Amino acid sequence: MTTASSPRRPAPVAANPELLRLLGRTPMIRVHTRLPHAHPGFWAKLEGLGAGGMKARAAVSILRGARLRGELLPGAPVIESTSGTLGIGLAFAGQALGHPVVLVGDAELEASMRQLLRAYGAELELVDRPAPRGGWQAARLARLHTLRRSLPGAYWPDQYNNPDNAAGYHRMAAEIVERLDHLDVLVCSVGTGGHSAGLLGPLRRRWPRLEVIGVDSVGSAIFGQPARPRLMRGLGSSIHPRNVAHPSFDEVHWVGPAEAVDACRRLARDTFVSGGWSTGAVALVSAWAARAEPGRVVATVFPDGPHRYLDTVYGDTFRRAHGLDTATPATRPSEIPHPHAVEATGWTRCRTVIAPGNATPARCAAGRPDPAAPAPARDGVQ
Repeated sequence: MTTASSPRRPAPVAANPELLRLLGRTPMIRVHTRLPHAHPGFWAKLEGLGAGGMKARAAVSILRGARLRGELLPGAPVIESTSGTLGIGLAFAGQALGHPVVLVGDAELEASMRQLLRAYGAELELVDRPAPRGGWQAARLARLHTLRRSLPGAYWPDQYNNPDNAAGYHRMAAEIVERLDHLDVLVCSVGTGGHSAGLLGPLRRRWPRLEVIGVDSVGSAIFGQPARPRLMRGLGSSIHPRNVAHPSFDEVHWVGPAEAVDACRRLARDTFVSGGWSTGAVALVSAWAARAEPGRVVATVFPDGPHRYLDTVYGDTFRRAHGLDTATPATRPSEIPHPHAVEATGWTRCRTVIAPGNATPARCAAGRPDPAAPAPARDGVQ
Protein backbone atom coordinates (compact mmCIF):
# COMPACT_ATOMS: atom_id res chain seq x y z
CA MET A 1 0.00 0.00 0.00
CA THR A 2 1.20 3.51 -0.76
CA THR A 3 -0.01 7.04 -0.37
CA ALA A 4 1.10 7.94 -3.89
CA SER A 5 0.60 6.45 -7.35
CA SER A 6 3.35 4.93 -9.46
CA PRO A 7 5.52 7.74 -10.80
CA ARG A 8 5.66 8.66 -14.45
CA ARG A 9 9.08 8.73 -16.07
CA PRO A 10 10.85 11.62 -14.26
CA ALA A 11 11.65 14.72 -16.29
CA PRO A 12 15.28 15.16 -17.36
CA VAL A 13 17.58 17.15 -15.07
CA ALA A 14 20.32 19.44 -16.38
CA ALA A 15 23.64 18.79 -14.65
CA ASN A 16 25.03 21.60 -12.48
CA PRO A 17 28.60 20.51 -11.65
CA GLU A 18 29.31 23.82 -9.89
CA LEU A 19 27.38 22.39 -6.93
CA LEU A 20 30.22 19.95 -6.30
CA ARG A 21 32.34 22.85 -5.10
CA LEU A 22 30.03 23.03 -2.07
CA LEU A 23 30.64 19.43 -1.03
CA GLY A 24 32.37 18.79 2.30
CA ARG A 25 34.97 20.99 4.03
CA THR A 26 32.72 21.29 7.08
CA PRO A 27 34.02 22.84 10.32
CA MET A 28 34.95 21.08 13.55
CA ILE A 29 34.25 22.59 16.96
CA ARG A 30 35.09 21.71 20.54
CA VAL A 31 31.97 20.81 22.56
CA HIS A 32 31.88 21.33 26.35
CA THR A 33 28.12 21.17 27.00
CA ARG A 34 27.23 19.09 30.09
CA LEU A 35 25.80 15.85 28.67
CA PRO A 36 24.49 15.50 31.33
CA HIS A 37 27.67 15.77 33.43
CA ALA A 38 30.73 17.95 32.99
CA HIS A 39 33.45 16.51 30.75
CA PRO A 40 36.80 17.67 29.29
CA GLY A 41 35.31 18.26 25.84
CA PHE A 42 35.25 16.48 22.50
CA TRP A 43 35.53 17.45 18.84
CA ALA A 44 32.46 17.40 16.58
CA LYS A 45 32.47 17.66 12.79
CA LEU A 46 29.41 19.67 11.76
CA GLU A 47 28.11 17.94 8.65
CA GLY A 48 24.79 19.76 8.93
CA LEU A 49 26.62 22.87 7.69
CA GLY A 50 27.59 21.20 4.41
CA ALA A 51 25.43 21.45 1.29
CA GLY A 52 23.22 18.38 1.11
CA GLY A 53 24.24 17.22 4.59
CA MET A 54 26.62 14.40 5.44
CA LYS A 55 25.10 11.92 3.02
CA ALA A 56 25.70 14.17 0.02
CA ARG A 57 29.27 12.85 0.24
CA ALA A 58 28.04 9.27 -0.09
CA ALA A 59 25.47 10.10 -2.77
CA VAL A 60 28.00 11.80 -5.06
CA SER A 61 30.48 8.94 -4.55
CA ILE A 62 27.84 6.30 -5.33
CA LEU A 63 26.57 7.98 -8.49
CA ARG A 64 30.07 8.72 -9.77
CA GLY A 65 31.11 5.10 -9.19
CA ALA A 66 28.04 3.80 -11.00
CA ARG A 67 28.69 6.11 -13.95
CA LEU A 68 32.31 4.95 -14.22
CA ARG A 69 31.20 1.31 -14.29
CA GLY A 70 28.45 2.00 -16.84
CA GLU A 71 25.71 1.03 -14.37
CA LEU A 72 24.22 4.55 -14.45
CA LEU A 73 23.76 5.99 -17.92
CA PRO A 74 23.77 9.75 -18.56
CA GLY A 75 20.47 11.29 -17.49
CA ALA A 76 19.05 8.00 -16.18
CA PRO A 77 16.84 8.16 -13.08
CA VAL A 78 18.06 7.12 -9.65
CA ILE A 79 15.67 5.36 -7.26
CA GLU A 80 16.39 4.68 -3.59
CA SER A 81 14.78 3.95 -0.22
CA THR A 82 15.38 6.57 2.46
CA SER A 83 14.28 7.75 5.88
CA GLY A 84 15.18 11.25 4.72
CA THR A 85 18.87 12.07 5.11
CA LEU A 86 20.19 10.16 2.10
CA GLY A 87 17.26 11.55 0.13
CA ILE A 88 18.60 15.07 0.59
CA GLY A 89 22.07 13.88 -0.42
CA LEU A 90 20.74 12.17 -3.55
CA ALA A 91 18.72 15.25 -4.48
CA PHE A 92 21.98 17.23 -4.28
CA ALA A 93 23.92 14.63 -6.29
CA GLY A 94 21.14 14.34 -8.87
CA GLN A 95 21.18 18.06 -9.52
CA ALA A 96 24.98 18.20 -9.63
CA LEU A 97 25.39 15.23 -11.98
CA GLY A 98 22.17 15.51 -14.01
CA HIS A 99 19.97 12.63 -12.82
CA PRO A 100 16.30 12.73 -11.78
CA VAL A 101 15.74 11.16 -8.37
CA VAL A 102 12.84 8.99 -7.17
CA LEU A 103 12.73 8.34 -3.43
CA VAL A 104 10.72 5.76 -1.50
CA GLY A 105 9.93 6.94 2.01
CA ASP A 106 7.33 5.95 4.57
CA ALA A 107 4.45 7.40 6.52
CA GLU A 108 6.73 8.41 9.40
CA LEU A 109 8.76 10.75 7.18
CA GLU A 110 8.27 14.25 8.59
CA ALA A 111 6.02 16.60 6.61
CA SER A 112 8.80 19.18 6.47
CA MET A 113 11.19 16.61 4.98
CA ARG A 114 8.60 15.59 2.37
CA GLN A 115 8.19 19.21 1.34
CA LEU A 116 11.93 19.77 1.21
CA LEU A 117 12.62 16.69 -0.91
CA ARG A 118 9.93 17.69 -3.38
CA ALA A 119 11.22 21.27 -3.43
CA TYR A 120 14.63 19.90 -4.44
CA GLY A 121 12.97 18.17 -7.39
CA ALA A 122 12.79 14.58 -6.11
CA GLU A 123 9.79 12.39 -6.88
CA LEU A 124 8.52 10.94 -3.60
CA GLU A 125 6.67 7.67 -3.01
CA LEU A 126 5.42 6.76 0.46
CA VAL A 127 4.56 3.34 1.88
CA ASP A 128 1.84 3.56 4.50
CA ARG A 129 2.47 0.49 6.64
CA PRO A 130 5.54 -1.41 7.87
CA ALA A 131 6.24 -4.95 6.71
CA PRO A 132 5.52 -7.72 9.25
CA ARG A 133 9.22 -8.58 9.15
CA GLY A 134 11.79 -5.84 8.62
CA GLY A 135 9.45 -2.96 9.44
CA TRP A 136 9.51 0.25 7.43
CA GLN A 137 12.82 -0.55 5.75
CA ALA A 138 11.53 -3.82 4.32
CA ALA A 139 8.30 -2.15 3.20
CA ARG A 140 10.22 0.62 1.44
CA LEU A 141 12.51 -1.85 -0.30
CA ALA A 142 9.56 -3.94 -1.50
CA ARG A 143 7.95 -0.84 -3.00
CA LEU A 144 11.28 0.19 -4.53
CA HIS A 145 11.63 -3.10 -6.40
CA THR A 146 8.08 -2.73 -7.75
CA LEU A 147 8.85 0.78 -8.98
CA ARG A 148 12.10 -0.27 -10.63
CA ARG A 149 10.13 -2.51 -12.96
CA SER A 150 8.17 0.54 -14.17
CA LEU A 151 11.35 2.61 -14.69
CA PRO A 152 13.59 0.77 -17.17
CA GLY A 153 17.21 1.87 -16.88
CA ALA A 154 16.78 3.32 -13.39
CA TYR A 155 19.74 2.86 -11.07
CA TRP A 156 19.32 1.63 -7.49
CA PRO A 157 22.27 2.75 -5.28
CA ASP A 158 21.51 0.12 -2.57
CA GLN A 159 23.04 2.35 0.09
CA TYR A 160 23.13 -0.41 2.71
CA ASN A 161 25.48 -2.62 0.69
CA ASN A 162 27.24 -0.34 -1.81
CA PRO A 163 30.99 0.06 -1.08
CA ASP A 164 30.96 3.46 -2.81
CA ASN A 165 28.90 4.64 0.16
CA ALA A 166 31.92 4.24 2.43
CA ALA A 167 34.33 5.62 -0.17
CA GLY A 168 32.42 8.89 -0.10
CA TYR A 169 33.73 9.57 3.42
CA HIS A 170 37.44 9.24 2.69
CA ARG A 171 37.62 12.97 2.09
CA MET A 172 35.97 13.58 5.47
CA ALA A 173 38.70 11.46 7.07
CA ALA A 174 41.32 13.62 5.37
CA GLU A 175 39.61 16.74 6.70
CA ILE A 176 39.74 15.33 10.24
CA VAL A 177 43.44 14.52 9.87
CA GLU A 178 44.09 18.06 8.64
CA ARG A 179 42.29 19.50 11.68
CA LEU A 180 43.58 17.30 14.54
CA ASP A 181 47.15 16.56 15.59
CA HIS A 182 46.08 13.41 17.42
CA LEU A 183 42.95 11.30 17.95
CA ASP A 184 42.40 8.57 20.55
CA VAL A 185 38.69 7.78 20.23
CA LEU A 186 36.24 8.07 17.32
CA VAL A 187 32.52 7.84 18.11
CA CYS A 188 30.33 6.95 15.11
CA SER A 189 26.58 6.60 14.73
CA VAL A 190 25.75 3.49 12.71
CA GLY A 191 22.89 3.10 10.25
CA THR A 192 23.89 2.02 6.75
CA GLY A 193 27.47 1.69 8.02
CA GLY A 194 28.79 4.00 5.31
CA HIS A 195 30.42 6.85 7.19
CA SER A 196 31.95 4.67 9.91
CA ALA A 197 33.44 2.26 7.35
CA GLY A 198 34.68 5.16 5.24
CA LEU A 199 36.40 6.88 8.16
CA LEU A 200 37.95 3.93 9.95
CA GLY A 201 40.46 2.78 7.35
CA PRO A 202 42.08 6.17 6.70
CA LEU A 203 41.99 7.24 10.36
CA ARG A 204 43.48 4.00 11.65
CA ARG A 205 46.27 4.27 9.10
CA ARG A 206 47.04 7.68 10.59
CA TRP A 207 46.48 6.64 14.22
CA PRO A 208 46.86 2.81 14.44
CA ARG A 209 45.73 2.63 18.09
CA LEU A 210 42.52 4.56 17.45
CA GLU A 211 39.61 3.24 19.54
CA VAL A 212 36.24 3.20 17.77
CA ILE A 213 32.87 3.26 19.53
CA GLY A 214 29.75 2.45 17.53
CA VAL A 215 26.49 4.15 18.55
CA ASP A 216 23.24 2.40 17.67
CA SER A 217 19.57 2.89 18.49
CA VAL A 218 17.65 0.70 20.91
CA GLY A 219 15.54 -1.66 18.81
CA SER A 220 18.17 -1.96 16.08
CA ALA A 221 19.45 -5.31 14.82
CA ILE A 222 22.84 -4.12 13.55
CA PHE A 223 24.93 -5.34 16.50
CA GLY A 224 22.97 -8.44 17.47
CA GLN A 225 20.01 -7.05 19.41
CA PRO A 226 16.46 -7.99 18.34
CA ALA A 227 14.78 -5.68 15.84
CA ARG A 228 11.96 -3.66 17.35
CA PRO A 229 9.92 -0.62 16.22
CA ARG A 230 12.17 2.42 16.67
CA LEU A 231 11.19 5.95 17.53
CA MET A 232 14.62 7.26 16.53
CA ARG A 233 15.34 7.83 12.84
CA GLY A 234 18.66 8.10 11.03
CA LEU A 235 20.59 5.48 12.98
CA GLY A 236 19.97 1.82 13.56
CA SER A 237 18.45 -0.69 11.17
CA SER A 238 15.96 -3.55 11.06
CA ILE A 239 18.05 -5.24 8.38
CA HIS A 240 21.76 -6.11 8.30
CA PRO A 241 23.74 -3.71 6.07
CA ARG A 242 26.88 -5.27 4.64
CA ASN A 243 28.66 -1.91 4.83
CA VAL A 244 28.91 -2.18 8.63
CA ALA A 245 32.50 -3.16 9.48
CA HIS A 246 31.76 -5.04 12.72
CA PRO A 247 35.37 -6.13 13.46
CA SER A 248 36.49 -2.48 13.40
CA PHE A 249 34.48 -1.47 16.47
CA ASP A 250 35.92 -1.78 19.97
CA GLU A 251 32.54 -1.44 21.66
CA VAL A 252 28.94 -0.46 20.97
CA HIS A 253 26.46 1.74 22.83
CA TRP A 254 22.71 1.57 22.29
CA VAL A 255 21.01 4.87 23.09
CA GLY A 256 17.32 5.42 23.76
CA PRO A 257 15.13 8.31 22.63
CA ALA A 258 14.96 9.97 26.07
CA GLU A 259 18.77 10.21 26.23
CA ALA A 260 19.06 11.45 22.63
CA VAL A 261 16.40 14.14 23.07
CA ASP A 262 17.97 15.34 26.31
CA ALA A 263 21.39 15.62 24.66
CA CYS A 264 20.03 17.43 21.59
CA ARG A 265 18.23 20.01 23.69
CA ARG A 266 21.23 20.59 25.92
CA LEU A 267 23.40 21.14 22.83
CA ALA A 268 20.92 23.57 21.29
CA ARG A 269 20.55 25.55 24.51
CA ASP A 270 24.22 25.73 25.49
CA THR A 271 26.27 25.36 22.29
CA PHE A 272 23.92 26.62 19.54
CA VAL A 273 24.99 23.56 17.55
CA SER A 274 22.70 20.57 17.58
CA GLY A 275 20.92 18.11 15.32
CA GLY A 276 18.66 15.08 15.34
CA TRP A 277 18.58 11.65 16.93
CA SER A 278 22.05 10.60 15.70
CA THR A 279 23.62 13.85 16.85
CA GLY A 280 22.16 13.55 20.34
CA ALA A 281 23.24 9.92 20.63
CA VAL A 282 26.86 10.44 19.55
CA ALA A 283 27.20 13.60 21.64
CA LEU A 284 26.09 11.72 24.75
CA VAL A 285 28.56 8.87 24.16
CA SER A 286 31.39 11.23 23.16
CA ALA A 287 31.02 13.20 26.40
CA TRP A 288 31.04 9.91 28.33
CA ALA A 289 34.20 8.75 26.51
CA ALA A 290 35.98 12.05 27.19
CA ARG A 291 35.00 11.84 30.85
CA ALA A 292 35.99 8.17 31.20
CA GLU A 293 39.70 8.81 30.63
CA PRO A 294 40.57 12.51 30.82
CA GLY A 295 43.35 13.42 28.47
CA ARG A 296 42.11 11.32 25.59
CA VAL A 297 41.20 13.17 22.39
CA VAL A 298 37.66 12.22 21.36
CA ALA A 299 35.94 13.14 18.09
CA THR A 300 32.59 12.45 16.49
CA VAL A 301 30.41 13.51 13.56
CA PHE A 302 27.14 15.43 13.92
CA PRO A 303 25.37 14.16 10.77
CA ASP A 304 22.83 16.93 10.32
CA GLY A 305 21.25 20.00 11.86
CA PRO A 306 18.07 20.43 13.92
CA HIS A 307 15.66 21.71 11.30
CA ARG A 308 13.92 18.48 10.27
CA TYR A 309 13.39 17.59 13.93
CA LEU A 310 11.51 20.68 15.11
CA ASP A 311 8.26 18.70 15.50
CA THR A 312 9.92 15.61 17.02
CA VAL A 313 13.14 15.98 19.01
CA TYR A 314 12.36 19.65 19.76
CA GLY A 315 8.56 19.36 19.78
CA ASP A 316 6.81 19.38 23.17
CA THR A 317 3.69 17.73 21.71
CA PHE A 318 5.80 14.86 20.36
CA ARG A 319 7.60 14.46 23.67
CA ARG A 320 4.30 14.24 25.56
CA ALA A 321 2.80 11.81 23.05
CA HIS A 322 5.72 9.42 23.49
CA GLY A 323 6.21 9.86 27.22
CA LEU A 324 9.56 11.58 26.79
CA ASP A 325 8.53 14.60 28.84
CA THR A 326 8.27 12.43 31.96
CA ALA A 327 11.06 9.96 31.15
CA THR A 328 14.25 10.24 33.17
CA PRO A 329 17.23 9.95 30.81
CA ALA A 330 20.03 7.65 31.93
CA THR A 331 23.10 9.53 33.11
CA ARG A 332 25.45 6.60 32.52
CA PRO A 333 25.20 3.41 30.46
CA SER A 334 24.29 0.09 31.95
CA GLU A 335 26.72 -2.60 30.83
CA ILE A 336 26.00 -6.02 29.39
CA PRO A 337 28.56 -8.76 28.67
CA HIS A 338 27.20 -9.79 25.27
CA PRO A 339 24.59 -8.36 22.86
CA HIS A 340 22.43 -11.45 23.34
CA ALA A 341 22.49 -11.24 27.12
CA VAL A 342 19.86 -8.54 27.69
CA GLU A 343 17.65 -6.47 25.41
CA ALA A 344 18.66 -2.82 25.64
CA THR A 345 15.78 -0.45 26.34
CA GLY A 346 17.90 2.59 27.22
CA TRP A 347 21.52 3.66 27.13
CA THR A 348 23.51 0.40 27.23
CA ARG A 349 27.17 -0.39 26.65
CA CYS A 350 28.74 -3.63 25.43
CA ARG A 351 32.46 -4.31 24.89
CA THR A 352 31.78 -7.45 22.86
CA VAL A 353 30.90 -6.68 19.24
CA ILE A 354 29.26 -9.36 17.10
CA ALA A 355 28.16 -9.50 13.49
CA PRO A 356 24.46 -10.19 12.89
CA GLY A 357 23.36 -13.79 13.25
CA ASN A 358 26.64 -14.71 14.94
CA ALA A 359 27.18 -15.42 18.62
CA THR A 360 30.96 -15.31 18.19
CA PRO A 361 32.54 -11.92 18.85
CA ALA A 362 33.77 -10.00 15.82
CA ARG A 363 35.89 -7.98 18.25
CA CYS A 364 36.42 -7.64 21.99
CA ALA A 365 38.02 -4.58 23.50
CA ALA A 366 41.74 -5.23 23.86
CA GLY A 367 42.97 -5.98 27.35
CA ARG A 368 39.44 -6.34 28.75
CA PRO A 369 38.20 -9.06 31.11
CA ASP A 370 36.44 -12.16 29.78
CA PRO A 371 33.49 -10.75 27.80
CA ALA A 372 31.27 -13.48 29.17
CA ALA A 373 31.48 -11.84 32.60
CA PRO A 374 30.22 -8.33 33.42
CA ALA A 375 33.08 -5.85 33.49
CA PRO A 376 33.41 -3.39 36.35
CA ALA A 377 32.81 0.26 35.53
CA ARG A 378 35.88 2.47 35.49
CA ASP A 379 36.30 4.88 38.33
CA GLY A 380 34.83 8.25 37.53
CA VAL A 381 32.74 7.04 34.56
CA GLN A 382 29.25 8.58 34.72
